[in-house]
Amino acid sequence: MSETTPDASHAAHARDAADVKTWHREADVVVVGGGGAGVCAALEARDAGAEVLVLERAWKPGGTSAQASGQLYMGGGTPLQKACGFEDDPEEMYKYLVASCGPGADEEKIRVYCERSVEHYHWITGRGVPFKQTFLPVEVGTDPDTDDGLSYTGSELAYPFCEIAKPAPRGHTAQQEGENAGLMMMETLLAQLEPAGVSVQCDTICEPLISDHEGRVVGVVATVNGEEQCIRARRGVVLTAGGYIHNKAMLERYAPVTRRVRFRLGCDGDDGRGIRMGMGVGGDAIRMEAACIVVPFSRNRQFVKGVLVNAVGQRFCAEDLYQSLLGEIGMWREDGKIYLVLDDALYEQPQLPTEILAVGESFAELEAEAAIFPQGSLVHTLETYNRDAAAGADTLFHKDARWLDPLAKPPYVVLDLSLEKYPFWSAFTLGGLHTRPTGEVLDADGEVVPGLYAAGRNASGMPAHGYNSGLSLADATFSGRLAGVAAAAHTD
Repeated sequence: MSETTPDASHAAHARDAADVKTWHREADVVVVGGGGAGVCAALEARDAGAEVLVLERAWKPGGTSAQASGQLYMGGGTPLQKACGFEDDPEEMYKYLVASCGPGADEEKIRVYCERSVEHYHWITGRGVPFKQTFLPVEVGTDPDTDDGLSYTGSELAYPFCEIAKPAPRGHTAQQEGENAGLMMMETLLAQLEPAGVSVQCDTICEPLISDHEGRVVGVVATVNGEEQCIRARRGVVLTAGGYIHNKAMLERYAPVTRRVRFRLGCDGDDGRGIRMGMGVGGDAIRMEAACIVVPFSRNRQFVKGVLVNAVGQRFCAEDLYQSLLGEIGMWREDGKIYLVLDDALYEQPQLPTEILAVGESFAELEAEAAIFPQGSLVHTLETYNRDAAAGADTLFHKDARWLDPLAKPPYVVLDLSLEKYPFWSAFTLGGLHTRPTGEVLDADGEVVPGLYAAGRNASGMPAHGYNSGLSLADATFSGRLAGVAAAAHTD
């Protein structure tokens, strides 16, 4: 996908309402962006009695949510969890998410979501999104390419998270076999806009916002067919225009480490425009360096039984950690230089599409052929690992026993998973506008920017410096709902 390159230091400064000569359209609530957050904001605002207009830059709405896996992180005792025989409660879910969403996680947002997660499940299913009442075992996978409804999608079963909170599977994947579950979910939700009375205007580029003399956001400037329009929002504007993974200038300024990842997850509209619009009226952008960085090495689940090492031949984490946590550790601590060691019992064709660094009949031969590790380091690492595996306990990183087998069947192989060699490192941004759980945008002093709301990747949501599969769609749909309700509630 192409990258946009506006000057990241230049926020989209607001237009003064006094300078607006003509309002071309108006609605109670104007939603900027028609992805998962935007459609849910629109539906809830409309249910609350507001006249709603959705402005979408693409030729049709859907956004990145329509490209996603259709997986939502929900728990606390959903009907799907119960149908599959799992117990869960909001407090255990809360403890896990606070730990796994990393330093700076918004505990208030996580608390609200965990307490209302079962209700959100009912809202999603009530809108027609189906979930098959079957569980995908963790030994088979975490990102279903089947139509199974429930799976583990994070590090719930891995140390130390399994000791922080009682594990439960919380990945709820919409029932659609293959990779189009996100599209199916979005089409199901989008089909409800017109019957509900929500107006949608596509091929519309929004920027900047319009504010009055008191600093209240009262509308947005939009470009339609090359012509500028001023669109009034009587109650509020909801920004739901995605992250900024495709904005080169913003990445270089805020997240230069993430900039190194070549495969960037998101639609072309994820260019930071909504965040910049919010900044232009005083909104505070926070955790802008945060990103989900994924190293998807374990679709073949047997590979979790392998050994991950760094550039000096040492293990640096447990191999059963969630792939995003592995990516963050691999990038931030190991400079993107990581390698996977397998034996002949684990290795299979087709192997991971990356370079085979070395093959050897012994650990010493393997280390010598690799020719990058300090002498004796890889041998020591693998011998220590094998002793632990034989004893059934990983003394260094507490890898779960189900994945702990000695590497004992030669030949052995080192696969190069380094950022420069392995093409499937991927990333998307997590930072955004500072908001209350209900979507009101805050300034640098923590005061509300009146008339402005944000949700989805336009806001800094539940994940801070940590992520679990399904959180993006869960966060987008839930935060969109709350922002829509809050925006509709305003009256002059």
